[in-house]
Amino acid sequence: MSLRPAPIACLLAAGLLLTACERTETPSAAAAPEPADPIAEAPAETTEPAPARSMDELLEASQPADWRAPDPGNLLYMELDAGRVVIELAPAFAPAHVANLRTLAREGYWDGLSLYRSQDNFVVQWGDPTEDADARRPLGGAQEKLPAEFTRNADGLAFHRLPDPDGWAPEIGFVDGFPAGRDPKTGEAWLAHCYGMVGAGRDMAADSSNGTELYAVTGQSPRQLDRNITLVGRVLQGMELLSVLPRGTGPLGFYEKPSQRTRIRAVRLAAEVPEDERSALQVLRTDTPLFDAVIESRRNRRDDWYKRPAGHIDLCNVPLPVREAAAD
Repeated sequence: MSLRPAPIACLLAAGLLLTACERTETPSAAAAPEPADPIAEAPAETTEPAPARSMDELLEASQPADWRAPDPGNLLYMELDAGRVVIELAPAFAPAHVANLRTLAREGYWDGLSLYRSQDNFVVQWGDPTEDADARRPLGGAQEKLPAEFTRNADGLAFHRLPDPDGWAPEIGFVDGFPAGRDPKTGEAWLAHCYGMVGAGRDMAADSSNGTELYAVTGQSPRQLDRNITLVGRVLQGMELLSVLPRGTGPLGFYEKPSQRTRIRAVRLAAEVPEDERSALQVLRTDTPLFDAVIESRRNRRDDWYKRPAGHIDLCNVPLPVREAAAD
């Protein structure tokens, strides 16, 4: 496959054990009754455990500290006729690519270009579809050559690990809201190709991506791509605008006619958009007890419909809630 640069008495029977006692003529000499057994008199516990809360109930009870506001310097707004797609960048994993993306956005590289590929159960892709490299849109101040950023050193990452095994990584979890894998033996960590993740298309050479050609995962998680392509972030809002695009009829889902493509009005860095025009979003933090509870609510569904809780959740099935920030 090639993407072109593009959650948990016995009761003592003392009262039943009767001992023979001698009767006396004097009532005062009658044997005193044995003291009551405090354990036997304790009332049986009848309190049932509180029912497990659903994800919606957990989120409803969340506190402001459970949420974070994304850094506008790490947000791209892709403006389509149908609305805005908000992409959060991941400089901790792909610093060189993210730097290039910021430059490309500042200089309007994608303005007027298009989403030119939509492959069923896989990805949508955008950029300059011109086949002739020499005829493609110039990069301006962006770098033409970047290193492959498939993995990074795991040291220093606040890796919030999931309890479940994974077929693609020795350990899985989240880093600052991004799904990730980790290998303790090699000391490496990497982002995972989950739904909504955004990557930089490349040719055959590992270092042939520069961020001009981007794709978003719109199908079942193609984890075989992990550590084979540079992932640069994920879509926070607007996936519904990408996932419904008509499937391309050409090979690999490329549109055969220019008229089938979806025009990109503009791509901007949120930090350079006036505040009153920004999308006021909050993202659930992935390093809190609440997030652990959300994970558990999904990996062991206890609502009445479920008869057999799975006791397992896949990395890419963990929900990553995003909400509109409340107005001041």
